[in-house]
Amino acid sequence: MEKLFHLKEHGTNVRTEIIAGITTFLTMAYIIFLNPTVIGHKNTGMADTAVVTATCIGAAIGTWLIGWLSNYPMAQAPGLGLNAVFAYTLCGQFGLSAPASLAAVFIGGVFFIFLTVTGARKAIVEAIPYSLKKAISAGIGLFIAIIGFSNANIVIGQKSGAPTIVDLASFENPQVLLALFGLIVTTVLVIKKVKAGIFQFCFGQDMGITAPTTWAPNLDFSMFGKCFTGFGELFSAPIASLIAVLITLVLVDMFDTIGTLIGAADKAGYLDENGNLPKIERAMLADALATSLGAIFGTSTVTTYVESTSGIAAGGRTGLTSTVTGACFALALFASPLVGLVPTAATAPILIIVGIMMCSALKDIDWGDMDVAFPCFFTLVGMPFFWSITDGIAFGFISYLVVKMARGKFKEIHPLMYTVVGLFILMYVLSALQALKIL
Repeated sequence: MEKLFHLKEHGTNVRTEIIAGITTFLTMAYIIFLNPTVIGHKNTGMADTAVVTATCIGAAIGTWLIGWLSNYPMAQAPGLGLNAVFAYTLCGQFGLSAPASLAAVFIGGVFFIFLTVTGARKAIVEAIPYSLKKAISAGIGLFIAIIGFSNANIVIGQKSGAPTIVDLASFENPQVLLALFGLIVTTVLVIKKVKAGIFQFCFGQDMGITAPTTWAPNLDFSMFGKCFTGFGELFSAPIASLIAVLITLVLVDMFDTIGTLIGAADKAGYLDENGNLPKIERAMLADALATSLGAIFGTSTVTTYVESTSGIAAGGRTGLTSTVTGACFALALFASPLVGLVPTAATAPILIIVGIMMCSALKDIDWGDMDVAFPCFFTLVGMPFFWSITDGIAFGFISYLVVKMARGKFKEIHPLMYTVVGLFILMYVLSALQALKIL
């Protein structure tokens, strides 16, 4: 293990890495059951059991790849938001079949591989200003915190007659009480610096959950290789629609991944003095390979998960954490009923605590400089308010360009920022045209 992952160099050990890997898995396991509700039979025609199988395999392969190629404690799985693009944009608005949509995802993965090996994706990351990278990290912290509050049902949608968008839940809900109790206990454990305190609480809760009616795994490989049969349909679509599909997939996946990598790496202390991540091209290559391989097995775009920060908070520092998380996803293929026994209320406090930790990046932003404050603010609040890492980054980048151009500071703008902002604007224009049924 020492030779493979350099544990001593990173100040960790096998026990800590195993605990961190399991912690990450517990905070991500919901995707195994949530993904079929989004891209399953109801929305795409794919069998729910096939989606569960593909989700576990895509998550296992992607997590192993990022751990082994980069030695970072990250985890991957079919992305939330990206699966919605698959179901509601590709299969819904564009009317593509599931195989054709999988073909689009596969092509997107191949395109990412090309961008990664040519260094284009790394160049884009390095073109992002340092202050915006810190805002991305803190914004992801707020984003995963609100995910935690939502998973625990502490934050709910608008109550009837209330003049608000969101509201505080009733404390008569036992899940809310459990999550609040967990938040208090986990906070105390973290403040007291109890080793593996986050994991101990998450794993130790007992809600008296009813055991599943069946313990038999249901492996379904019916969607394996179907992406290759969808190429004909995909390329027979109108060229404008095809371009819109690929631009949407590329931008959403690219900046979801970039944002998550920067945020998680900042939490782990891997960013250098310029806010860049060493070996980021390897991490991105793992993401690109996992996307194409996931499409072959029958799932939507695979991407790096913000929940990786829960394992990092539990002490994970190397690819051994990812190896353990990937193994848990592989085992979930055969023990999926067991995975369902972990309630979201048990893992919600972890996400909230990690969100608090990630907001420490705010101290590195010069809020007294309006040139910095405006784009950082839009990045920071955009992620939780728009429920999207990509949209938060897009609004931050666009406002950065507007501020710098208004001040006449054209030389401070990296040329790649013009290209990226132009693509973001094009993405929103194409989205509007789709909504108006012009495309």
